Amino acid sequence: MPNSNPEHIIRETKIFIESDRKSEVKLRANGGNSILIVCEPIRELEYIKAINEIMNDSMYSIIDLNKSLLDFIDSNKAEINQLFELLQTSYLEIFKAPAIEQSDDLFKNIIKEIINVVNAGKVPILINTGALHGTGIECIHIMENDQIMSANVPLLVLYPATNEGDRLMFLSKRPASKYRCMVI
Repeated sequence: MPNSNPEHIIRETKIFIESDRKSEVKLRANGGNSILIVCEPIRELEYIKAINEIMNDSMYSIIDLNKSLLDFIDSNKAEINQLFELLQTSYLEIFKAPAIEQSDDLFKNIIKEIINVVNAGKVPILINTGALHGTGIECIHIMENDQIMSANVPLLVLYPATNEGDRLMFLSKRPASKYRCMVI
């Protein structure tokens, strides 16, 4: 990253979002509608602090995925225990059920939360995306959701990752998809 100053990167992202250049997102994101703000995992808290300070106005809404995960678990404790017993080998379906199922899961809750923000006329910002690790939900699943891709504002995603050559590694551990997003 040429400039890794969190305040600078968040300010520049805000300027970009608030400019007339938003249509560039879909061009640079292969039809996607998301912007990944890549930060070193060790510096994620600095970026969250900068987002809270700089993007705290009425145009933005921060969605903390740690909170979303904990709220989902608190609301579904009994069901989660039963599902874990039932789905031992496919426990990830607890958090992201197959698309044809009507069950309430974490993935659907996250999408609803994002769409509620968009419908309120705000730009959604996902933070603490590392909370998704181990749930079977990947940021690409969120970015490729039809509702997210067709939203009238882009989704901002704070993405803790490292660059290893030309590969982006989520949490410095797994290769990440850069296909449906613009990377900052």
